[in-house]
Amino acid sequence: MKYILLILLITISIDLSAQQKQFAKDDNGNFIYYQVVDSQSLSKDTLLQRAKSFVNVVQKKTMKAESITDTSVLAKGTMIIDKTILVVGHPSGEVSYNFVFEVRKGKYRFWLTDLLFIPYQRDRYGNFVATTKIGVPLERTPGKLGAGAWKDIVNSTYTKIEKFGEDFKRYLATDRVEKAKKRTETISTKKWE
Repeated sequence: MKYILLILLITISIDLSAQQKQFAKDDNGNFIYYQVVDSQSLSKDTLLQRAKSFVNVVQKKTMKAESITDTSVLAKGTMIIDKTILVVGHPSGEVSYNFVFEVRKGKYRFWLTDLLFIPYQRDRYGNFVATTKIGVPLERTPGKLGAGAWKDIVNSTYTKIEKFGEDFKRYLATDRVEKAKKRTETISTKKWE
């Protein structure tokens, strides 16, 4: 009975791992996450303002705008990739990327490309820091020894980027207005009111 359950679990895990989504490749053979979204209800200017707000306000710690035109936003960013073993997790590295957003009347598109992985290691204080400043392209084919770890890195990167894309689409679809900071009221101790 134990062996039957073990074989069943292995079969299910193999089926689930085979169904994982993978990156598409662009003309140059680089991994790319590309989305075209139909947005008839919002104007071109509104979409561009929300995209600028997403880069400059929401993602200001991880993204930096490179250039902004009347129809596009180009930015560079990084995201931390976690390695989870059972319940405890720690960052295994970061992935830097180029973000491109373009808008036309009735639709917009965005993509993330030029994905470079920079591994982390613990320093003498116990903090996770980058081992180098030079990133390794995710398209690289690993050797036999590191193939499993590299596949995990690529899969977790795809999951993070897919979540990023969903958050970006949700941000552009919702009517969010950046709230002005509340002014604090001065309290007078001279009046008893």
